[in-house]
Amino acid sequence: MGWSVLKGRLENGSYVRLGEWIGMKSYVSLSRNLRFGMAVALLLPLMACSTIEGMNPFATAKYKTKIDPVVPADTMYDQGLVRLQKHDDGDAAKQFSKIALDHPFSSYAEKSQLMEAYADYRAGKYDDAIGAAHTYYVRYPTSPDVPYALYLAGMSYYDQIPDISRDQTMTTKAQGVFQQIVTKYPNSPYAEEAKFKLLVTQDQLAGKQMSIGRYYLMRRDYPAAISRFRTVLGQYQRTRHTPEALERLTEAYLALGLPDEAETAAAVLGHNFPDSPWYKDAYSLLKGRGLAPHENAGSWISTLAHSVGLG
Repeated sequence: MGWSVLKGRLENGSYVRLGEWIGMKSYVSLSRNLRFGMAVALLLPLMACSTIEGMNPFATAKYKTKIDPVVPADTMYDQGLVRLQKHDDGDAAKQFSKIALDHPFSSYAEKSQLMEAYADYRAGKYDDAIGAAHTYYVRYPTSPDVPYALYLAGMSYYDQIPDISRDQTMTTKAQGVFQQIVTKYPNSPYAEEAKFKLLVTQDQLAGKQMSIGRYYLMRRDYPAAISRFRTVLGQYQRTRHTPEALERLTEAYLALGLPDEAETAAAVLGHNFPDSPWYKDAYSLLKGRGLAPHENAGSWISTLAHSVGLG
């Protein structure tokens, strides 16, 4: 039979060739391997899942949907008022702000927006108060409470006004808001208070100009000084700084050798503030140079004074 054939005894006593026997052996082995591979294939996802979950620190976290109960707008509003009464202004502002988010179309949304601005102002959170007041103005431009919203914004700027040695941006912004109230809502309950605050802001801005002008005058930069004093006459002529501005103009023009302008400044000063100590100083300066107060009609000082009611 040779080496190519192997005699083997099977259960039925038959003989098989070596190739056939090897084929059968391979089939059985392949079958076993296939079954083993399928089992492994089925187990791998489970093993991988288990391995990944073991590596994932959040795998065991459980998330549950939590739905907070909706609190009625009127209840939230009353809660905000209670916090205001307890002077818990910061939390009151947050409560009113939440009403606009949870109930944007309710009648309380408008009220709460205004109350948010008030609570923030009382809490000293001026930037937040300004933002809330501006939002109210934009959302409800026809509301009768718009003047009050503007007043809150104006006061938020006003309370941040620094001394005249510092930047006066807040003063300028406060002035703009109060002017808006006076111009657009002259019959509102806040118009008179806005007028008074306007005078204060104008006086502050004039004081800033005078401070800078005196500095230039001291350094003998007379044109720069004159420019600042002229601003006071042109923009803030109703403030307490006007008499001094006219006296300083007298000084500056005498230093520049321009007696006509100096005499005009002193004349306007004497006409409007004859009892002012600043007029006495200006008069003495002119007398020391053999001059006297005299208004030159061609002077810019005379022209400006008449245009602003100082002529």
